[in-house]
Amino acid sequence: MTAISERPQMLPEQFEEFVRRLGRTVEGIWPEFINGKLGVKPVPDGDHGLITEWLMRICIQSRPELWLYDQGLKVETCRGGHARPDGTLAPSGTFGSQGEWANADGVLMVVEVTSYDSDTDRRDRVEKPRAYAETGIPVYLLIDRDSAEVVVHSQPDGVRYETVQTLPFGRSVRLPDPVGITLDTEPLKNWVR
Repeated sequence: MTAISERPQMLPEQFEEFVRRLGRTVEGIWPEFINGKLGVKPVPDGDHGLITEWLMRICIQSRPELWLYDQGLKVETCRGGHARPDGTLAPSGTFGSQGEWANADGVLMVVEVTSYDSDTDRRDRVEKPRAYAETGIPVYLLIDRDSAEVVVHSQPDGVRYETVQTLPFGRSVRLPDPVGITLDTEPLKNWVR
């Protein structure tokens, strides 16, 4: 029997209906459903957007057959989670006809850029790595503006990522296969407080 604290707050279908009625964003938040709980993610600030733009340019130049999408994903196999990564790297055309919450099949990497809010530690550093690993997404890239570090999670085992590499901004970072892109993270120093 499932303990009360482990029961999801709602079913995935109820979350999707809630988001449809609410609209994608309301007063600076994006709703998500991670680990059976409704949560919110702040709408990105300008520097956050510049980081995403920087990464998109690198991905397109290095691997033109891929695209860095702004795509909601169905994550977590047992609780039917729904996450909205800051970037979802997949082959061009992967999400055709899938709607706002797509299946993660074909996703090579998800990206999160930390926001300056009280929930970022739990959301971006604890819950999302687990949800993305459970889903089998090969690489999770966390661009952590609080610590000025890039954290590369890889080799998901269905529960967690077996390999986690942490490097300070300014270092060169090789994103493992199937991504296979090298990032010069020096420019990230310009977009932290």
